Amino acid sequence: MNKIVSKECFSANVVKFEVEAPLIARARKAGHFVIVRVGEKGERVPYTIADADTKKGTITLVVQMVGHSSRKLGELNVGDYITDVVGPLGQATHIEKVGTVVCAGGGVGVAPLLPIVKAFHEAGNRVIVVLAARTKDLIILEDQMRVHSDKVIIMTDDGSYGTKGLVTNGVESVIKREKVDKCITIGPAIMMKFVSALTKKYNIPTVASLNTIMVDGTGMCGACRVTVGGKTKFVCVDGPEFDAHQVDFDEMLMRLGAYKDINK
Repeated sequence: MNKIVSKECFSANVVKFEVEAPLIARARKAGHFVIVRVGEKGERVPYTIADADTKKGTITLVVQMVGHSSRKLGELNVGDYITDVVGPLGQATHIEKVGTVVCAGGGVGVAPLLPIVKAFHEAGNRVIVVLAARTKDLIILEDQMRVHSDKVIIMTDDGSYGTKGLVTNGVESVIKREKVDKCITIGPAIMMKFVSALTKKYNIPTVASLNTIMVDGTGMCGACRVTVGGKTKFVCVDGPEFDAHQVDFDEMLMRLGAYKDINK
């Protein structure tokens, strides 16, 4: 069992937890995730590790309460225990010095983007971050992003903060202004689909971190399968990051919608 040592509410349905997990904190790298279970009969839910503190022995998780299981987790408080936290899982982000990297995050996808931004910046790249949300209140981790990047662009659907428009508008404004060598995108599947379509037009290598349905997280169940470059891949063991231009986003979106009615 893993103790919650801090909790911060970003909005009514989004919370950040700092959780005791010293072994995971030491082993994790940018891009890794964990699978969390609340209660002995709880559902296994994947969350990307947003940050880690090896001295304190903690990892940071950002939870969006959208269904029964995520709400059970989100309603826990400091001092409570999470039944299981398993990880680190998945493949770590490939970090190298490439030049200018645009990191585009939408909604709670900004949380898993943070360690990737840090790692690319520490590797000597110029890192430009584009954060997008429906409204100002849903922009998260802006201050942390500013610390670890060269520039932060804010896009909101309603224009309540930053510039009015979609994440693709922000990404394209950078592409038109300067040479971009790589793009990383994390967020809702539909957002990643359109960012990928945009960067493909400009021939910019792009990586998407996929948020498919998972059960066991070890490649055994097949629930997280996606088609990448015409081949079946499993997000939990082959990913979660893939060449965005090779991902069949339409198939992925269809599979993500399988349990929408049940969640409601």
